Amino acid sequence: MKITVVTVSYNSAATIADTLTSVAAQTHPDIEHLVLDGASVDGTIEIVRAHGSPHVRLISEPDHGMYDAMNKGIAMASGEIIGFLNSDDYLRDPQVLARIASAFEARDIEACYGDLVYVNPVNGNVVRYWKSRAFKKGDFAKGWCPAHPTFYARRSVFQRLGGFDLSYRLGSDVELMMRFLERGGIASSYIPGVLVCMRTGGVSNQSWKNILIQNQEIYKALHNNGVPFSPWLFWAFKLTRRFWQRFVGRFQHAG
Repeated sequence: MKITVVTVSYNSAATIADTLTSVAAQTHPDIEHLVLDGASVDGTIEIVRAHGSPHVRLISEPDHGMYDAMNKGIAMASGEIIGFLNSDDYLRDPQVLARIASAFEARDIEACYGDLVYVNPVNGNVVRYWKSRAFKKGDFAKGWCPAHPTFYARRSVFQRLGGFDLSYRLGSDVELMMRFLERGGIASSYIPGVLVCMRTGGVSNQSWKNILIQNQEIYKALHNNGVPFSPWLFWAFKLTRRFWQRFVGRFQHAG
């Protein structure tokens, strides 16, 4: 079972080596790693070229943002399974893709996902633990969604239900998973345990303005995908979950 990992990068010289190394270290034997670079000028391209992994294919050209680049990756992917790993994230251990392949082989599913930890970019300490669970219809109306860097789906699902909607600036990943799970009703599986480490400081969490824009886009996605929701319940569930991730879950994970 071939798995395509798509990494979108732009001026990621400080972090992309860890991303590349974590994919190259995987024990799963059939991997394609596509790096879609937005014409970086900081040495990112040279780092990717110097990495020397036979699994890596680099495409560096201007794009219309990360979701446009992700769509290019989907169109180029040759793997049966497709997932996305940001250029400042890394797979938790060498068994991650093997566990993902096993999940698809064990059950008749079209997508799977697991847990993610946010880590301090300086010392690597866990600052937040995004623990997921099995999906139930209506979960997105409660502010729930899988961590997108852990979400892997069959290429046939992207072909059937589409890629990233470029009308969303910060929430297209949430909309895509919502479209697949809530509206498309695809069969999915939750893999317990951490699959991805994400450095803090991502675009959607860099300011209160971006957080507000992202959640406005999630409201739009709920409406467009026909998911009934109450803004009050949405925020009540979301804030409760965020509190648990930051102040309870990370200490349980560390223990």
